[in-house]
Amino acid sequence: MLYLTNDAELLPFFLPLGIIGFYRYLWYAIKLIAWILYRPILPKESPTYTAEHDVTIIVPTIDAGEEFKIAARSWMANNPKEILIITEEKMLGPLQNFANEVNPDKIRVLTVSRANKRLQMTAGINVTTTEIIVFADDDAIWKPTFLTYVLACFEDLKMGGVGTCQTVHAVNPSGYQTVWEVLAGFRLTIRNIEVAASTHIDGGVCCISGRTAAYRTLILQDPAFQYSFTNDLWLGKYPLNSGDDKFLTRWMVSHGWNMYIQVCPEAEISSTFKNNWRFIKQVLRWTRNTWRSDFRSLFTERHIWTRHPYVAFTMVDKFFNSLTLLSGPVMVSILAAQKYQHPLWNTLVSYVCWLLLTRALKLSPHLWRRPQDIIWIPAWLIFGYYFAIMKLYALFTLHEVGWGTRAGVGTTLAADIAKEDAMGEKVAQGQQEVKIELEQLNNDQQVNRVGPNGSTYYAQDGYPKYIGPEIDMGIPVGRFKSRGISK
Repeated sequence: MLYLTNDAELLPFFLPLGIIGFYRYLWYAIKLIAWILYRPILPKESPTYTAEHDVTIIVPTIDAGEEFKIAARSWMANNPKEILIITEEKMLGPLQNFANEVNPDKIRVLTVSRANKRLQMTAGINVTTTEIIVFADDDAIWKPTFLTYVLACFEDLKMGGVGTCQTVHAVNPSGYQTVWEVLAGFRLTIRNIEVAASTHIDGGVCCISGRTAAYRTLILQDPAFQYSFTNDLWLGKYPLNSGDDKFLTRWMVSHGWNMYIQVCPEAEISSTFKNNWRFIKQVLRWTRNTWRSDFRSLFTERHIWTRHPYVAFTMVDKFFNSLTLLSGPVMVSILAAQKYQHPLWNTLVSYVCWLLLTRALKLSPHLWRRPQDIIWIPAWLIFGYYFAIMKLYALFTLHEVGWGTRAGVGTTLAADIAKEDAMGEKVAQGQQEVKIELEQLNNDQQVNRVGPNGSTYYAQDGYPKYIGPEIDMGIPVGRFKSRGISK
């Protein structure tokens, strides 16, 4: 294909492709270098936080499958203080039986009035008694070293949220993965590189994935957070049930908290994905969430521009990468339609071979672990172009807020929810009383001791201290004592 560029008549076709290609591969090279330079935070010999004293795992679920049992046992291997399973009433019996079977002393099952992930998460938050909350999907499988490496990040007193790297756990017990699961694995490989790169470059990330994420409890028990979290509307009308991880990430950015992604084998989680065409529905839901959240980050809240400029640029880049990806086939199609002396097959074959080679190089970390997946590179190439079209479709259907793979979840309008939830008004009345931020904690409910960063947010021993209207949210006063977080 290279010798075709010698034809002056073809220059108008190849010059735009060359510019776009140079930009795309330069941008990927920057990510790759940052990924290579990235280093995880290593645990201390005498850590401030330990899993058995400081961690509560919250698991919102409504349709737990067999993989839930594997996941729960992996959580227990990390020895948390407590595991809270939040479900709807019809699942109470089966999940309670499982909790009794595994460890009734450490696993509690709670219910909410209706299936809504954010309400389930909030219900778990408000009964938590530890300083660190870890949200986990019901199919998230951890390494035994997982919590040790996650807690290492919270040695930084400004650290608000911590995420991890991810891989695919096969639905089939034999370990065989369908093409849909392989595609999910390819996506995770790209994501692991991107989040490691952004963490290294400016400490930010587009999203702390909700499959497993850790946060300081005091942030989540802030009534202002909970009101905003459970009353998150798109266009003032459509309540967002999914996209909770995007909301939490934006809250960390806008309220001055640091974030970190632990990309290392010790902190890696594995999770199941749809092993059939319904995987496409999952991707569509995630894509809509990304559009909504990135619009808010860049144009409504705008904190991302100053706190994490690299991440802001990646968000802008994603707005246009669908168009740049589609430009290649469009230009080649135009070229193929022309009556030049060069054979059509030469153009098409060389173009496809180049695409397959570059895709394989980008996925080399995945292929190193699972070389058998190389046969699915053509499927990844096709999926990439399909995804580019899907992104454009998602952009024009952002009003669709249903879960997609779970019937009836997340489809209620705000007006209907307002009739069901009396709690919203109660929380709204108290939301102005306290606002937990790293840089603006100077109201009369904070302890007036100057801490390491010059704020009044820290107790005398240097650890976070929170005093607020806890009773209004059902949170007992004086709960946090082990790290100086008490009255």
